[in-house]
Amino acid sequence: MQSILEKYRTRLVAMERHSALTASTYESEIQIFLQWLDSESLDISHIHAVDLSAYLEKRRSVNNIDGRTAAKVISVLRSFFRFLIDENVRTDNPADILEMPKRPEHLPAVLSKETVDRMLELVDTKTPFGIRNRTIYEFIYSSGLRISETVSLNCNDIAPEGIVKVLGKGGKERLVVFGEQAKAWLKRYLDEARPKLTGKKPSKALFLSKNGKRLSRKGIWKNYALIAEIAGISSKLHTLRHTFATELLAGGADLRSVQELLGHADLTTTQIYTHVNSRLKESHKQFLPKLKEWKK
Repeated sequence: MQSILEKYRTRLVAMERHSALTASTYESEIQIFLQWLDSESLDISHIHAVDLSAYLEKRRSVNNIDGRTAAKVISVLRSFFRFLIDENVRTDNPADILEMPKRPEHLPAVLSKETVDRMLELVDTKTPFGIRNRTIYEFIYSSGLRISETVSLNCNDIAPEGIVKVLGKGGKERLVVFGEQAKAWLKRYLDEARPKLTGKKPSKALFLSKNGKRLSRKGIWKNYALIAEIAGISSKLHTLRHTFATELLAGGADLRSVQELLGHADLTTTQIYTHVNSRLKESHKQFLPKLKEWKK
C-alpha cells in the first residue's frame, strides 16, 4: 500500500496539478482510511459503498467531523478510487454512490479598517522579526493573498511597480497588485530586516525565518494569533484576506475582478463576499438608520 500511496501522490501533483500541500492532505486522509480498513480486516479491492458509509459514520462519532469535513473526505475517497481504477485494482468507484452532505453557508468574518490598523500598530517593529511580520500582514491585507501563497513568494516575484506574481492553487499563476502601505513596508523589510535574517546559505525566499530559511505557515499563524490576542480580537490571519475582498466590493469593484485577484477558480466562491457586504450594509441600516445614504 505504501507504493500505491506514493504513486497516488505523484498522480495528484503531476497529472491533476494539485499543490504539494493539497497532495499531502489527500495522502494523510487516505492513510487514515487505510488504517481503518486494516482494523476492520477489509480488502480495498472488495469493499462496497456500505463499508464507506460505516467509515464515515465512525469518523463522525470518533473524530467529530462536521458536514464540511465529511464532504472533503468523500471527495478524497472518490479521487483515490478513480486512481485505483486506473491502476486496475478496482473496476468501480464505490465512493460515487455516497451522498455529499450539504455544507452550511458560513459567512467569512471580516474586520473594519480601523480595527486592522489598530491591530497592526501593535506589532513591535523595532526588531527584524517585527518588521517582517508587519510586512506580511500588510501584504496579505493589501493583496488578498492566501497564507500558503505568501510563504511561497520569492524575491524575484515582486515587481517595483507594486505587482506580485503568485503561484496559486493548482499551479495557476496570476498577477496581483498591492498598495502603497504594503510597498513601503516591503521596502523597509528588504532594506533593514531581511539582510539580518539571511543565513549562511542564500535563499530566494522572500520571507525568512530566524534560521534564514523560508518561513512556514505555522510561524505566521502563531505570530498573528499573538497580536490578535493582545489587541483583544478574535481573528485568524485568513480574516485579512476576507477583509480585503469585502473592502474591494464595498468600494465598487466588480465580482469578476475580485475573483481574479483572489485566484478563485469558480465565481460562486467569490460571491460569498457579496453576502458579507450586504450583511454589513444591513447592520449599518439597523444601528445608523438616519444616514441619508441608506435612503437612496
